[in-house]
Amino acid sequence: MYEETTEKLLEFISSSPTAFHAAETIRKRFLEEGFTELKEEEHWELEKGGKYFVMRNHSAIIGFSIPMNDSGRYHIIASHSDSPSFKIKENPEMSVGGAYVKLNVERYGGMILSTWFDRPLSVAGRMIVRKNGKILEKLINIDRDLVMIPSLAIHMNRDINGGYHYNVQKDMLPLYSGNGEKGKFLDMIAAEAEVRPEDVLGHDLFLYNRMPGTVWGARNEFISSPRLDDLQCAFASLEGFLQADKKKNIAVHCVLDNEEVGSTTRQGAASAFLKDVLYRINLALGGDHESYLMALAESFMISADNAHALHPNYTDKADPVNRPTMNGGIVIKYNANQKYCTDGISAAIFKELCREAEVPYQTFVNRSDIAGGSTLGNISNTQAAMNTVDIGLPQLAMHSAYETAGVKDTESLIRAAKVFYR
Repeated sequence: MYEETTEKLLEFISSSPTAFHAAETIRKRFLEEGFTELKEEEHWELEKGGKYFVMRNHSAIIGFSIPMNDSGRYHIIASHSDSPSFKIKENPEMSVGGAYVKLNVERYGGMILSTWFDRPLSVAGRMIVRKNGKILEKLINIDRDLVMIPSLAIHMNRDINGGYHYNVQKDMLPLYSGNGEKGKFLDMIAAEAEVRPEDVLGHDLFLYNRMPGTVWGARNEFISSPRLDDLQCAFASLEGFLQADKKKNIAVHCVLDNEEVGSTTRQGAASAFLKDVLYRINLALGGDHESYLMALAESFMISADNAHALHPNYTDKADPVNRPTMNGGIVIKYNANQKYCTDGISAAIFKELCREAEVPYQTFVNRSDIAGGSTLGNISNTQAAMNTVDIGLPQLAMHSAYETAGVKDTESLIRAAKVFYR
C-alpha cells in the first residue's frame, strides 16, 4: 500500500513547485471531489452535508465538510504550503562582463545554502497581469531546466571543505543566459503567461529544484525529494480528509502559507484566516459568538509539520532517549517552552487516535542545549485557541533542496487522519 502512496506523494510534490501551485493542486482535487468553492468577499450559504473550500492569496487553502448531525466541533489538521527557496527580485537581470546574465535573488526562509549548487533549477510562481482590460493572477511554471547556481572550483577556494560562509548576494545568484543580453527574462515569463511584457504588473516568482523525487535504499525504504517539508504532511492530511467518512464533526483541512518566514502574513498561521473561516461556518449554521467559543472549547487541532529523524552521522544531535527514526511512525513533538504546543492532554488524545488507527508513533524533544524551531500550532492558537498537538513525519536534511524521509510514514498519517476526521 505504501508504495502506491509514495508514488502519489511524489506526483503531488512535482505538481507543487511553489506554495501557489501546492494550493492550486489541492484546489483542483477538491473540485474533482465535488467541493464547492467559496469566496471570502461573498455571502456564504452552507448546508449540512455540504463540502466547501476557500482560498486566500492563492497560497493558503481551507477545505471543510459539514456533517448531517448538529455537532459544532471542529476537527482540524493544519500544515503549510511553502518551503525555503530563493525569490526572484524586481529587475532581476544582471549582466556579467557582457558574457553572462544572472538573476538577482533573495533568500526565502532558512535553507541549507550549499544544497542549491550545481543542480538544475527553474522558475515558478505567480504573475499579476493586465489582460483584456482586467487585472488577473496567473500561475506559471517554466517546466524545463532553466538556471543553475555554479559553485566555485576548489582550486580557487582551497578552504571550501573546511567551512565557508555563503553570501547570498554574491555566491547564490543563478546563471540564466550565456549571451550577456539583458531584457529576455521578462519576455520569457510574459510569454509563459500569454501576455505582452508591458502587461506584466507584478510577480511572486521563486527558484525550485528540478530534480525528481526518488525511492531508494537496500529495501527501497527511503524517499528523497524537494519540499518534503511540509508537502508530505499536506498531502497525507489531504488524503485522509478525502477518504474519511466525516460524519461526527466539522472536518477541516487547513494549509497555510509563509510558515518558513514566521507566519505573520494575511495567509499565514498568525493571520485570522483560520479563525475567520471557522467563525463564518458557525454563523452560516445558525450559531452566534458564544456558540462559536463553545465549539472551539470542544475542538481539536493537529498541527502537522515534519520532524527531525535520528541522523546516522550525527547521533549526538538527538536527545538521548527521544530520537525518532524514518519508517518508525508519526512523531509527536514536545517542547517545554511551547515552541510546540503539545501537552499531556493533547498527546494522550493523539496516542489514542494512533492506537485506534493501528499506526505507530514516536516522540521528539530537542536536546536541552539545542534550540528548536516553532510551527503552526502555537501561532494559530493565538487566533483560534483549542486543544492542539504538534506532530510530524520523520525526515533527514530538513531545509535542504533535496530532503529524505521513510516510505511508510506517509501512509501512517493518512490512516490516522481518516480516523480523526470520521
